[in-house]
Amino acid sequence: MLFQSQIFILVFLPATLALYYLCADRLVIRQGVLVGASLVFYGWWDARFIPLLVGQITLTWLLAKAHERTGKRWLLIGGVVLNLLSIGTFKYLDFLIGSAETMTGITLPRAHIVLPIGISFFSFQLISYLVDRMRNDAPIYPYRPFALFVLLFPHLIAGPIVRHNELVPQFAENPLRDGLWHRIGAGLIVFTVGLVKKLLLADPLAKVADPLFAKATSHAISFGEAGTAALAFSFQLFLDFSAYTEMAIGTALLFGLILPENFNRPYLAANLRDFWQRWHISLSRFIRDYLYIPLGGSRHGTPRYVVATLASMGICGLWHGAGWTYVVWGLWHGVGLIVCRGWQQLGRPLPAVAGWVITMVFVIVGWVIFRAATFGEAHGMLIALTGGNGFHGALAKPQLLASAAAASVLIPSAHTIIHNLKPDPVMATVCAVLALFGCLEAGTGAAVNFIYFQF
Repeated sequence: MLFQSQIFILVFLPATLALYYLCADRLVIRQGVLVGASLVFYGWWDARFIPLLVGQITLTWLLAKAHERTGKRWLLIGGVVLNLLSIGTFKYLDFLIGSAETMTGITLPRAHIVLPIGISFFSFQLISYLVDRMRNDAPIYPYRPFALFVLLFPHLIAGPIVRHNELVPQFAENPLRDGLWHRIGAGLIVFTVGLVKKLLLADPLAKVADPLFAKATSHAISFGEAGTAALAFSFQLFLDFSAYTEMAIGTALLFGLILPENFNRPYLAANLRDFWQRWHISLSRFIRDYLYIPLGGSRHGTPRYVVATLASMGICGLWHGAGWTYVVWGLWHGVGLIVCRGWQQLGRPLPAVAGWVITMVFVIVGWVIFRAATFGEAHGMLIALTGGNGFHGALAKPQLLASAAAASVLIPSAHTIIHNLKPDPVMATVCAVLALFGCLEAGTGAAVNFIYFQF
């Protein structure tokens, strides 16, 4: 079920909210409502994978309970391995088989396993809990709130990646507590912002970028076409994923739950380190705390820092997809972060405008690699961007690109909107009109999946 579909907006969400608030004073029942609704939400896509989702949650909880009784650390390590095996089997098995086939020259059969939606997100949350148990930073929760921490439908499929201590304690709070109407108003506004970004900007940008990247696979494209494709995808990716995040944060807020921030206008970053503090913040935190720091971080000398950075960003790239282009994209950013840190240590800061231009060029080149289906497609696109096919051609859809650029840098982050929201009849009217328009627009055709559903 998609956030921007009429079935979600007009049926599922209102019905779930009504049931939830009817039993708001009864902890067990209202949590049960969210668990049931989340299973329906997930099963709407493919009910066959509900047992996998529930099984991973249950097994993780049982292993944590067994560790509490026995003190045997291998139980937690086994839980991490099992969750990694789940991702590896469903997401990377055919990729590994294909890589082996390339290296050996032997034709090997593919598994052709359907990828369960959201598996990377919910597996990472379970892994983070088990690792926190190893560090004595996580309690044993009752099964129901623990399961709900992973199942909660606003973040289940594409994040933000939420940690147990950020969400589980909130389940005990009465949704009717002080601030109810502010939370509902802010939730509706943030949801509407995401809805409009998705329908009016991200989806039209996809119709611009997709054909041009496909064309680059077999034809030499012009500088204008390459520039259009690179900019359209860069804006599409941000607006699509940030729209999902805003709709997730807004939906959760309607139930009195606060999800962490995930984007903070990353295309305003003046250096690459700043970019990663603004882009997909929940994933950046996960990579930092569960990979980069355990690998040595920046406190054990330059060689260790370089290895930790490259390994962390390479794995970050692989997390996004089963392909070497994703790994190269991750390493591209790893090298960029190393160079950025080295330059900052020289104590010779660039002018803000120069730093921003360099950062955006670097990021956009990275997005070309990220988006390309093959290295050949990426090569063709980058050759065109550097003028290898000449500098002819103009940007297509300039008004759409300009609108996307304005939305990317001017619309505040979700939490900024929430914290600064004050009663304003004009703003309420505008948001109501946009919500109505978005809802009508959602019914004009088949809803388009969010980009990050494939990750």
